[in-house]
This record gives sequence, structure tokens and C-alpha cells, in this order.
Amino acid sequence: MSASASDIKVFFSPKGGCTEAVVENVGKAKSTILVQAYSFTSAPIAKALVDAAKRGVKVQVILDKSQRTEKYSGADFLLHEGVPIFIDAKHAIAHNKIMVIDSHKILTGSFNFTKEAEESNAENLLVIEDAALAKKYTANWQSHLGHSEPYTDEKETMADTRPNRKRAK
Repeated sequence: MSASASDIKVFFSPKGGCTEAVVENVGKAKSTILVQAYSFTSAPIAKALVDAAKRGVKVQVILDKSQRTEKYSGADFLLHEGVPIFIDAKHAIAHNKIMVIDSHKILTGSFNFTKEAEESNAENLLVIEDAALAKKYTANWQSHLGHSEPYTDEKETMADTRPNRKRAK
């Protein structure tokens, strides 16, 4: 069954409420949040994901390989707060920008999870309530997880000089 018009909400940026919509929907999550993002620097969205994880929601994030070196990436913040982060380096660009929440809600569009996307860029975000569509997005997320690598904070790992400490690759 496809979503009807009443099952879809749309937001536009700049300053069109995309970040607020993401934060609000993450705040309502009860069991799972799957994230795929190209760029992830939004502090409010990162905080909302951490808060969800602290409430017991299973949060998992796949990011593009560029986030390994991004100066202000949310990856390190999420990792240090216990959220599993994976890097999808199989593609030239892992350009997905999606969240699947509680197996029935999809957040997708051109909207990057960044401050710039909210304040300066022309972007769009769809919030779609559709369990069948969410199942397809979840399957795609799982396929990308299958070739992604766990993210580690290499700066911290390299600085750790304790004996017998295995360093992450």
C-alpha cells in the first residue's frame, strides 16, 4: 500500500524547519532508528540521536567515507556517546540521506544533516509514514551495512599507548 497525501509531510530549507522535523521525529522514536548520511554535522540532530539511544532506542548510523576526515563531523560525537557508526566506502559517494524510524517512518530528501543545509542551502525533506516503503529502505540500509566498516576515532586510537592495546584499523 502506498502512502496517501496525509501520510507525507514536506519541508524545505533554508530555514524551513527540516532540522526541527528530524529532531521531532527522532524524539518520538520508540524502538529503532537507522540512518544513512552523506554529511553529518548538525549538533541538534546528533544530540537527538544520542538522546534516543539513551532512552533505549537502537540507533545505528552509516556515513560516507568523507566523514572520516570531516573537521566537524557528528561521527565522533555519536561514537563517544555509544552510538554505532559505520563507514560506507564502497561507493564513490555514499550520498543517501535517510532515516528509518520504528520500521514505519522514512525521512528522506536532499536534506543533509548539517547546519548549512538548514540555514543556507535549498533542500527538501519528506517525512513518510508507510511501513511497506520503510521495509524497502531498511533492506537497502542493511545491504549497505553489509559492506560498511565500523568507524573508530583514529586520533584517539592512535594516541592510546597502553600495552597490549589493539589498535583499530
